[in-house]
Amino acid sequence: VRRTFAYGISLLSSYVYRGFILLLTFLFYTAYHLSRKPISIVKSQLHRNCSFVIRPADLNITDNATWCDWVPFDQDNYQNLYGYLDNCFLVAYAIGMFFSGMFGERLPLRYYLAVGMLSSGLFTSLFGLGFYWNIHSLWYYCLVQALNGLVQTTGWPAVVACVGNWFGKGKRGFIMGVWNSHTSVGNILGSLIAGAFVSSAWGMSFIVPGIIIGAMGVLCFFFLVEKPEDVNCTPPQHHDPWLNYFFTDCMPAVIFLSYFVLQVASLTRNLFCHAVLQGVVEFSLCLLFAKLVSYTFLYWLPLYIANVAHFDPKAAGDMSTLFDVGGILGGILAGVISDYTGGRATTCCVMLIVAAPMVSMLLFCGALVNGPYALITTAVSADLGTHECLAGNSRALSTVTAIIDGTGSIGAAIGPLLAGLISPTGWNNVFYMLITADILACLLLSRLVFKEVRGWCGYTTRQRG
Repeated sequence: VRRTFAYGISLLSSYVYRGFILLLTFLFYTAYHLSRKPISIVKSQLHRNCSFVIRPADLNITDNATWCDWVPFDQDNYQNLYGYLDNCFLVAYAIGMFFSGMFGERLPLRYYLAVGMLSSGLFTSLFGLGFYWNIHSLWYYCLVQALNGLVQTTGWPAVVACVGNWFGKGKRGFIMGVWNSHTSVGNILGSLIAGAFVSSAWGMSFIVPGIIIGAMGVLCFFFLVEKPEDVNCTPPQHHDPWLNYFFTDCMPAVIFLSYFVLQVASLTRNLFCHAVLQGVVEFSLCLLFAKLVSYTFLYWLPLYIANVAHFDPKAAGDMSTLFDVGGILGGILAGVISDYTGGRATTCCVMLIVAAPMVSMLLFCGALVNGPYALITTAVSADLGTHECLAGNSRALSTVTAIIDGTGSIGAAIGPLLAGLISPTGWNNVFYMLITADILACLLLSRLVFKEVRGWCGYTTRQRG
């Protein structure tokens, strides 16, 4: 019999397959986020207050105000330029995510992830090599960021599809809450690694994470198994009747966007109805605003700490990890609560409501914002993507995940851009923007929360055929 799975996995016992796959995909997406983090740490090094920096005696430069800055970020518009860099990555990521699910359905996940991680390692390293090659062109850094954004879309739909294939619905919220801490773990490791080099040679802040994610790509090629059936394991049970209350009674106008995405992905009519009727639109738009908040912190928090608290770049990066530590706890807490109550939407809504007045408290805000973010991008995506109305089309999980995370990535692109435009008027205005986004995320889930509460009270939802 010809083998169709990774050769390295044949060394493992059948008793540890699922645990190994969970660990492997955790490491993969940790590496993805680890390689995204350096830009936020390096920002405070590219533009500094040169009056506090000891000037080398042999340096013959007449401009005393910007001699220590990295051109082209040495001018007063440096915050706008940072916004351009962020958006080159995030806009490319948002656009690519809508099509990533389509490729994820048609290509072997092992090859898809391996190539994606190797490519991401290349482009992450190219950004850092700009330091050693003495490149001062904004277009170079923007191009590298955009290309990296595109190849990073290979990660999320593929790893969620793989985990969804291996794990059933029993305690999916808890399992994926723990598993989804890879986002925060990657951010923390990325901050610490980038911070270790940022003051001496910021190029290494990108090159080292680039090497790490490239190494994960090699590991993926030899060990990842897409489905239990590939190694003669019994697939998990995906379909539970409790998800019926996700069905809706109307088609909102904004479904046009989801319809377009689904058509591009060549999905079946059943999947289109599934996306319309089961809350994909609401969760997607909620994730848009949740990721707006999360990614604004991801890309701008170290710079904010450096500017307001006057920390050096390394100390600012270390302090910013508090947000991600809270994110680990929040993701697990959201998963446990939603498993116990059966209310994904209600859990997300309550946490976002509490998060709004706490945006300046890093640990609590990280938990309350990243909890719903983690729940939507993992357990909710897997619930919807493996529902019984898909008639066994488990590969559609990759596309449903891409739709939800792709919509969320629009918010991830808008948030840092708005921060770059608003921050020159005062950091308080940035926090007002984040509070507004939190409130909008809550409102978008109000209908699903109402349906969940009705279900707890013993009411049933009439489905229209």
